[in-house]
Amino acid sequence: MASTSKIPLQSRNLPWVEKYRPQTLDDLISHKDILSTIQKFISEDRLPHLLFYGPPGTGKISTILACAKQLYKDKEFNAMVLELNASDDRGIDVVRGPILSFASTRTIFKKGFKLVILDEADAMTRDAQNALRRVIEKYTENTRFCLICNYLSKIIPALQSRCTRSRFGPLSQDQMIPRLEHVIQQESIDVTPDGMKAIVTLSSGDMRRSLNILQSTSMAYGKVTEDNVYTCTGHPLRSDIANILEWALNKDFSTAYKQTLQLKTLKGLALHDILTEIHLVIHRVDFPPAIRMGLLIKLAEIEYRLASGTSEKIQLSSMVAAFQAVRDIVVNEAT
Repeated sequence: MASTSKIPLQSRNLPWVEKYRPQTLDDLISHKDILSTIQKFISEDRLPHLLFYGPPGTGKISTILACAKQLYKDKEFNAMVLELNASDDRGIDVVRGPILSFASTRTIFKKGFKLVILDEADAMTRDAQNALRRVIEKYTENTRFCLICNYLSKIIPALQSRCTRSRFGPLSQDQMIPRLEHVIQQESIDVTPDGMKAIVTLSSGDMRRSLNILQSTSMAYGKVTEDNVYTCTGHPLRSDIANILEWALNKDFSTAYKQTLQLKTLKGLALHDILTEIHLVIHRVDFPPAIRMGLLIKLAEIEYRLASGTSEKIQLSSMVAAFQAVRDIVVNEAT
């Protein structure tokens, strides 16, 4: 998520995700209720243990880093903050070793508490989480913990009960568009309204993903249009989906299958993405309810089989067959 502050010269070669990461709590654009609560905790010097959860790219790390920057001066930041994520080894040995020693040592000449940030805490083993439970309890006096995860269900209840939980939901389009417009203005990019809409649609409330799409499309094509965004991300265009449906419902099976496979191969599309887009179209097309339900169940089965690692070609033929069967039912009912 972007910050409104001016960009220093040395950060020009950074990925935009880092370059425009908010530096203060005021720069953050979403979840105002959570931010005001945290701001109150900090101003009253009563910060509890925190647990942030929600989908990626919604500002969990940005929020806690902005908190840390507000709590500590630059020169004491490294001494007061320990950040570990999934790329670091965080088994039971690390909880009993580096985390324990960091939490247990008091800071000389500095009042206040230390901060331990555990990103992707849902990837920690149950043993490590149980060991952490004791550490959190024992060293509350001089250390605060912030656990960050995507799935709350993977955090043991004992840890959940020791923290103040906050859910970071996906960002709305109204929140994302001003921030994207700020980055576009700073980077002087040529973006069409359709291109902006495509970025917001494809990112599904993930600010990090939207900035990555914006950066990669602008670097690859110069101009950010709807077609360029979809092509750059390898996502099927609306016209491609319309063609696939047209073939599946109006051509004979072998022609529909061959043409769809040819388009899929030519553009390097994933069947999963095609299914997702077709699913949205089915809800808009005026099928009789019984046929629509049957079709959605068939598509759900194909998606499940794809997730199990089956052959894309066989599942593609299954998808075409599902539409052909629906077409035949409609034709038979009409006659």
